[in-house]
Amino acid sequence: MTDVLPAAGSAADAEQASLSDQLVQLVRVMHAFKAQATSGSGPEARERAAHVLLFPLTRLGALRQGSLAELVHADPSTVSRHVTLLVDRGLVRRVADEQDGRASRLVVTPAGEAEVEKMRQERDSVLSRVTADWTADELATFTRQLHRFVRGLNDLIPTLGTAVGGAVNPPEKDR
Repeated sequence: MTDVLPAAGSAADAEQASLSDQLVQLVRVMHAFKAQATSGSGPEARERAAHVLLFPLTRLGALRQGSLAELVHADPSTVSRHVTLLVDRGLVRRVADEQDGRASRLVVTPAGEAEVEKMRQERDSVLSRVTADWTADELATFTRQLHRFVRGLNDLIPTLGTAVGGAVNPPEKDR
């Protein structure tokens, strides 16, 4: 990512403002999807939030709990509560860390893998419906650009406590 900002009043300024507006809308829509998926709040919502941790564990393999919290940009105490729920439900188990027997790593169980597959199918179904009238090229272009955008945001996270654009922006907690 570069730190080049568009000139004030330029077409790029208008596009940045439009992007900002669309991202706000995306966050709202994603929040609505999360609420719909958990059918409200309470235990179901906490369980669904915990289940999301299964994806990086499935993709990356066994991880320490602290590494998982860093990876998903979440508070360690929140991840700890979610991991406890996953272990209690038999979706994850703790195994001794090979390098440090005092520590443990989290491993997805076959039941956890089945849950990941179920959630993946639900997500793929929604995405297929949304992009049903897209061409293969449109979908590929969008996917590449979204990957680039998300990677850029991830790369920026460690710098949020430093000066950005002349102002100091402290990192924000989970929102």
